[in-house]
Amino acid sequence: MSFLNKLGIGVGGPRTTQGARHEVSGPIHLTSRARTPGAPAPQAGPSRGAVEGESNRLSNGLKELLWNLDGLERGTLLDLGPAWQTTLSFFIERGFRVSSEDILFAWKSFLNEEEARLKQDFAAGETLEMTPSARATRFMKENLQYSRSSFDAVLLWDLLDYLEQALVKQVVASLTELLRPGGVVFAMFHSKKPEGFQRYRVVNSNTLQMVPTAVLCPPQRVYQNREIQDLFGRYRTMKSFIGRDQLRETLFIK
Repeated sequence: MSFLNKLGIGVGGPRTTQGARHEVSGPIHLTSRARTPGAPAPQAGPSRGAVEGESNRLSNGLKELLWNLDGLERGTLLDLGPAWQTTLSFFIERGFRVSSEDILFAWKSFLNEEEARLKQDFAAGETLEMTPSARATRFMKENLQYSRSSFDAVLLWDLLDYLEQALVKQVVASLTELLRPGGVVFAMFHSKKPEGFQRYRVVNSNTLQMVPTAVLCPPQRVYQNREIQDLFGRYRTMKSFIGRDQLRETLFIK
């Protein structure tokens, strides 16, 4: 059993390099900027995948997001999931400059690095503060590092369900600072513990493709409506769409 498992932190799979940040505008070709010098950057996902079990879902939340962004010239969008080519193309064709930062991938890599560091410190007789708040603070020093009021929209997906609560609070606070007044966050929440793990990519203006994927991090929490409202208390508007597949799509307007 690993050090982090003993502390109640789920870590699975081999150690991977930390996620990269991508900024894209104009042509669809990705230019990537790795956060760790010398570390390889993940490539954009294919425009059409062949993953067994993938399916489409009608997304009223996506439709509402686009309605709120209608008429915006040269908008900026932050996608906190994998850099799928289909999603990038969809927004680039509408004049957006897109930044992509796979936060969940980065969080898993961070936990793996923390485990290795904890072992080294233990062997050296040193102590690494492993409280959830301390871990979250260390993670945020290396992630979501953008200027204030940089974005008009954020694709948060269902990531908050998989992050530790202390980190969730810091992520939401950071995104709030990164959004411009009137900016929109598109988030999803599971109404019960999910049986599998999936990623999302945009197919068209009201359709998302759900792509089954190996679990990166186990689900941490099922958020109730009041908890969600408290997390996004600084936003002036909240609108939700509840689907039959136990997913709630929610838009938060700053």
